[in-house]
Amino acid sequence: MKRFKNHSVYFTNMRLVPFSVGLAILVCALAFGQPTRALTFEVASVKPSPPPREGVYFGPARGGPGSSDPGQIKWEYARLIDMLMTAYDVKSYQVRGPVWMSTERYHVIAKVPEGATKDQVIVMWQSLLAERFGVVLHHESKEFQVEELVVAKGGSKLKDTAVDDPNAEGPPKLDKNMALNGPGFVTTITMGSNRPTAHTVAKAQPLSKLTVLLGSQLDRPVLDKTGLTGKYDFSIEFAPNLPPGQLPPPTDNASEPSPTLVDALERQLGLRLVANKAKLDLLVIDKAEKTPTAN
Repeated sequence: MKRFKNHSVYFTNMRLVPFSVGLAILVCALAFGQPTRALTFEVASVKPSPPPREGVYFGPARGGPGSSDPGQIKWEYARLIDMLMTAYDVKSYQVRGPVWMSTERYHVIAKVPEGATKDQVIVMWQSLLAERFGVVLHHESKEFQVEELVVAKGGSKLKDTAVDDPNAEGPPKLDKNMALNGPGFVTTITMGSNRPTAHTVAKAQPLSKLTVLLGSQLDRPVLDKTGLTGKYDFSIEFAPNLPPGQLPPPTDNASEPSPTLVDALERQLGLRLVANKAKLDLLVIDKAEKTPTAN
């Protein structure tokens, strides 16, 4: 007598005790060694992007479950590392692979099966990467030096968003004066007589957007430990960390030195960073093709 157990489903002498039809089919397939059908997009077009035009928007994917267009996902100028981050819910510092993954860009249009959930779409991204880019990877656990974002002693200075539609999609909306007047996260950098100044404005944004900015400036992972889960309006001005080749041209206008990012974070937003160590998942890309397979 053989018995296979999966939650409340049992096989006893190949006799099934019913629990869930869908789950029973899955268990039967596994018990008999039959492959299950992978979750995939119904149709997907993946092409190298044309040269970017002036003012192009390098934004995240648009559409899919929970959006105004649940049946289609469109992503322009996506890098392979962006797609990997979406498919495996990791940050850029958690991906190890060839340099071109962060430079080559692609246009992706994918048709989502009716009724698919966000979690199922994540699996569909994984299938697309394997099928169209030949991605083969493995996971490792690595200890990182991290910064934990916490609320400062005086309390958070973030404001709940005042945007009418905080879930609106698309590029950041700017008014005639180039000021942000809709959901978005925009950083502008100007050069004074002595050093550059970065000014970040966010409207209707979660703190995950801020941790990405912090991580890129500090060059190490930043983990959100604030417990703040809403969408917020905020701005922060600080001295950015820029490579010499990316510095804006200097001006004749004298300016006061901007605060460091760490100082600005506490004084302007009521948040602070605490150094720590943490083990995080690391994606190691064993194989990937720069040219996707034909549509």
